[in-house]
Amino acid sequence: MFFDHAYAIAMALHTLAAVVWVGGMFFAHLILRPVLAERQAPERLAVWREVFPRFFFWVWISILVLLVTGYSTLLLGFKAGFTGGPSHVDIMQLIGLVMMALYFQLFFGPWQGFKRAFAAEDYPKAAEYQIRIRHIVTVNLILGMISIVVGVAGSLLGA
Repeated sequence: MFFDHAYAIAMALHTLAAVVWVGGMFFAHLILRPVLAERQAPERLAVWREVFPRFFFWVWISILVLLVTGYSTLLLGFKAGFTGGPSHVDIMQLIGLVMMALYFQLFFGPWQGFKRAFAAEDYPKAAEYQIRIRHIVTVNLILGMISIVVGVAGSLLGA
């Protein structure tokens, strides 16, 4: 009984964390970015300078929750643990780890450069970093959506 409840709670938190991360990327890329594209570089970059730290805070929390809940559901939900999960779980795990690696690269690379360039009022350089961030977010958004589809379809199809 305890494990059933723990598994259900872990799955709910896992889903919420994925929604926060992927939904945030969707909003930033497909809604906020086109609106900001109409603004001049200093104003546009200033908005990103305020938006990114708030979003990245929630991405870090999402990553932590996804790792804890993902691996706990493997242990709680499958008798064989890590080796006993269905193939769609392996695919989701691989995609998630790639997404995390890309996020780490984004956070410790272009994001740090963006902050330095913006602080120095080097807006052309900050814009270059913002473009790199956008490219990584685009890849992660696609991977996140694929992972969600794989997770839902795989669990419904029993794959």
